[in-house]
Amino acid sequence: MDKETQNTMFSSATGEWETPADFYEKLDRSFGFTLDPCCTKATAKCEKYFVAEDNGLEQAWDGHKVFMNPPYGREISKWIKKAFVEGSKPHTTVVCLLPSRTDTKYWHNYCMKADEIYFVKGRLKFGAASNKNAAPFPSAVVVFRGPPALGMARHAVRISTMEKK
Repeated sequence: MDKETQNTMFSSATGEWETPADFYEKLDRSFGFTLDPCCTKATAKCEKYFVAEDNGLEQAWDGHKVFMNPPYGREISKWIKKAFVEGSKPHTTVVCLLPSRTDTKYWHNYCMKADEIYFVKGRLKFGAASNKNAAPFPSAVVVFRGPPALGMARHAVRISTMEKK
């Protein structure tokens, strides 16, 4: 990643925050991801992925184990709603890495209906390992798990914390 791209990735000039590799790997060991619906070719975490031109908001995610680190700008509520809808489908799990903004409408409308919420202890360091700056916001992992079969009930939300490493 060149210096200009790196500087942009860690400023408010972009809503894209590249997932820390070690943090993703920890989640992937637990969930076994098969789809990254909102990434760039350079930051894709799964063999199957959607870039901006594919518009992951218009694609079906059902049947996948989805890792979603959405753009953190004004469009984030659309991505959270999509995660909630897709994560309600049978045999589908959507794991979202999000800024922990518990005061927002999207948090109350969708995240509070999740199956699991993990508040990350400390601040994540997004992007290249050479960047030593922690995110200016706390993070959370929000998990939407569809039922194993159509018509089965979902469990009540489970809220906990998780270590960065």
